Amino acid sequence: MRVISGSAKGIHLQAVPGSGTRPIMDRVKESLFNILGSSIVDARVLDLFAGTGSVGIEALSRGAALAVFVEKQSKATRTIQANLRRTHLQAQAHIVKADVFKFLTRPPEPYDLIYIAPPQYQGLWRKTLRALDEVPAWFAPDGLAIVQIFPKELEPLPLDHLHLTDQRKYGSTLLCFYEPQHQDR
Repeated sequence: MRVISGSAKGIHLQAVPGSGTRPIMDRVKESLFNILGSSIVDARVLDLFAGTGSVGIEALSRGAALAVFVEKQSKATRTIQANLRRTHLQAQAHIVKADVFKFLTRPPEPYDLIYIAPPQYQGLWRKTLRALDEVPAWFAPDGLAIVQIFPKELEPLPLDHLHLTDQRKYGSTLLCFYEPQHQDR
């Protein structure tokens, strides 16, 4: 697991000890950021269920203005801190040690990219999207939520403000792209 591109290109990231997290594979992360392209520059990124912090760190390395990492496990928050030090990207980062659903009850701040990669087969991706759907103010005008799940977890999810605009499958990883309804792309 490494930073693919940008200011921290090639730096290897530390994994969270144990088997409680499932880091995004480098080829999936590279494909994701190829899709996002230059839209990541100056973006505000919210990395939910952050694990190692790999996605938020990649965004920072590629020019994001801010990455907020939300993770409740102490081992994971320590790993994110270590990876931010390793990549020298601490200045643009903020780590929140909290349950994602408690975090989402806070007054919202708009983000350009919200990345959701919860533990598998617990329905947490659906619960997270519903919480974001209830408070569209979490999204900047061209905001985007991306969910990382195992393909068999995907099921229709009725939402009021978000809609599924794209999905990309990479082996055992499915990325689902959700945008607020008012957007036209």
